[in-house]
Amino acid sequence: MSLRSQVISSVCWKLLERGGSQAVRLVVQIVMARLLVPDDFGMLAVMLVLVDLGNTVAQSGLNTALVQDPNVTEEDYSTVFWMCLAAAAVLYALVFACAPLVASFYGMPALGTPLRVLGLVLLVNAYNAVQISKITRELAMRKIFVGTAASVLVSSVLGIGSALAGLGVWALVAQQLGYQVTNVLAHAAQVDWRPRATFNARRARSLYAFGWKLLASGLLGTLYASLTSLVAGRLFGSYQLGLISQGEKYPQALGTTIDGVIQPVMLSAVSRAQGDVAYARRIVRRALRTSAYLVMPAQCLAAAVAPVLVPLLLGEQWAPCVAFFQLFCLVFAMLPLHTTNLQALVGMGRSGTFLRLELVKTCLGATGVLVALLVFGSALALVASYVVTGVISTFVNACPSRRVLGYPYAQQLRDVAPTVLLCAASWLGASAISLLPVGGVGLLLLQAATFVSIYLGLSLALKLDELAYLVCVARGWLGARRGRGGAHA
Repeated sequence: MSLRSQVISSVCWKLLERGGSQAVRLVVQIVMARLLVPDDFGMLAVMLVLVDLGNTVAQSGLNTALVQDPNVTEEDYSTVFWMCLAAAAVLYALVFACAPLVASFYGMPALGTPLRVLGLVLLVNAYNAVQISKITRELAMRKIFVGTAASVLVSSVLGIGSALAGLGVWALVAQQLGYQVTNVLAHAAQVDWRPRATFNARRARSLYAFGWKLLASGLLGTLYASLTSLVAGRLFGSYQLGLISQGEKYPQALGTTIDGVIQPVMLSAVSRAQGDVAYARRIVRRALRTSAYLVMPAQCLAAAVAPVLVPLLLGEQWAPCVAFFQLFCLVFAMLPLHTTNLQALVGMGRSGTFLRLELVKTCLGATGVLVALLVFGSALALVASYVVTGVISTFVNACPSRRVLGYPYAQQLRDVAPTVLLCAASWLGASAISLLPVGGVGLLLLQAATFVSIYLGLSLALKLDELAYLVCVARGWLGARRGRGGAHA
């Protein structure tokens, strides 16, 4: 199978995995938001920051090094596993010991024991990271689809069942832990790999020479993404943090679901084409235009209908998070401009450049948070600072692409400009509908229909290449599936 065919097939399987799992997760989160209170989600937000930081350190960028390195052996997979497991064990011991201190620092006495239990995912993910690297390297995204489907099903039953039983924050812990354990087992059932009692010190040093820069970059990125939880949890309490985390969760899921379909596949494709800069540039350009065409309108539509959507789905107790929701929609609308450039750098083997970008952006983000707190002193200003730094960071992330790929920031803006203009026109149309004497579900459906009609109508009228490309990919994949089905009949 050609690289292009592998990419298209992988994108389609990744779309099924991301789209299907997030649809189920959305329903589950809505149910749990109605059963639990904002304070429970505030505690989970603090726990997830620490666990995410631990996962970043434990994997040390080695999982990505396995995907990027052109000459990986079976021995390399075992070497990386033992390194990740050792790091995860040390980090879990730290989490276990420091849990009471974290609970005291944030003024959340009930946080300690759930944090110790949730920290077990560090050990689980040390194994799963290697499996996912092997799957991604082989572009076998169907296996990730199966693993995710099983994980979502099991974790949903555990989470909702625990919430109905009145277990509070423990329902969220059970959901998270159930997902990760099921995920590693589902992948293990499909991947023909088991760790061996072998360790190659020379290869460990070689892989770590690439991975440590991604480790540092990952830590900076995770800290930057977690600034809201770290700061808001301390200054504004678990209730306000719960509102912020819910306001972020849905736009983030929407953006990463769509963009996350394209970027892992692009990373593998660019890694294979890194010797041909012109071909790599075409892959990256197509990835940016396609991702922007899907992510940006989805976020704009979500922001337009948020005042009706949030109370309707989550309940009136979550109405105060509407403003946070809309701001995060703006933040994640810029996601394609960030991730496409960063994944392209990793695929081209420029992990050092990746690290320097993360340093610059972390400084920008910290400065924005500091100004927001000192000048305005509110949670809303804190989240708004992410919009400002997000805009600046699109330029920062794109700068190296001019040198590495010959794809400058100005050209990237030209490539996404038609999508931005279509989004603006569609948003204005949907917002105008809110002036009608209609409310509830009726208003929501009218706004959504208006937005989609304007967006697709203008795309057809202007003959946008992005829409034609997506239709072509969908037809090609469906045709290939029918052809294989007929061959088996």
